[in-house]
Amino acid sequence: MLNQKIKAQVSIKIIAMRIITINVNGIRAAERKGFFHWMQQQKADVVCLQEIKAQEDQLDERFYPQGMHTYYNPAQRKGYSGTGIYCKVSPDRVVHSSWEDFNFEGRFIQADFGDLSVISIYIPSGSSKQERQDFKMEFINERFLPYLEKLQNDGRKYIICGDINIVHKRIDIKNFNSNKNRSGCLPEERDWMDNLFDKVGFIDAFREINTEPEQYTWWSNRGQAWSNNTGWRIDYQILSGNLKSSPIRVEIYKKERFSDHSPLIIDYNL
Repeated sequence: MLNQKIKAQVSIKIIAMRIITINVNGIRAAERKGFFHWMQQQKADVVCLQEIKAQEDQLDERFYPQGMHTYYNPAQRKGYSGTGIYCKVSPDRVVHSSWEDFNFEGRFIQADFGDLSVISIYIPSGSSKQERQDFKMEFINERFLPYLEKLQNDGRKYIICGDINIVHKRIDIKNFNSNKNRSGCLPEERDWMDNLFDKVGFIDAFREINTEPEQYTWWSNRGQAWSNNTGWRIDYQILSGNLKSSPIRVEIYKKERFSDHSPLIIDYNL
């Protein structure tokens, strides 16, 4: 009886939140492949998109899902890059980055809910040419890492979702030895991830739950990469240190293909 009275006096509020992130590699192509029908079934609280490859005037009502608040940050160049975010609850505010070149390519959008911020970000790939690799390294080292260090210490909670275009460890790529000197798997890129998680204190939400090998989120369209599961894990949900232990379920959805990337689904207790 006493225990029942104690329990009645203690109120613990647990908020379950489902967040999905996916590089859609063209939102119009993903729609044709059934992405929005699938997404509505997931009952996510927030969905983060990268590489939408569309301007808003090219998108009709199909791209404004019912029951979700929709925000896009398209690139100035048509058919290229761009990010988006869908929210079940109207955010307190939605902002883009302060980096002019990043905004020009539509690579960042953030939604704030109380003391929680959810970010959709698309880090550049350096695979096309050295100039883009140089841009990628300059951005993550000179701008993004100092920015993240400030976030870690500002008292807010952050969930940073997106295509980071870097694998972290050998376990995160099928053919490590043949790719270790290629963009996305370079030693200096993997060292950057080590620093982010081990020193700055951010958390790889997926690896909080799943530490198994062969957990990939992207597969090349060349050869039989998908059927052979020759993949890379380059899509993340990255948490500020004050959200440690909040992930309760993780999934890389592979039953259907909407893109060359798979959706990363994570449920949180916040």
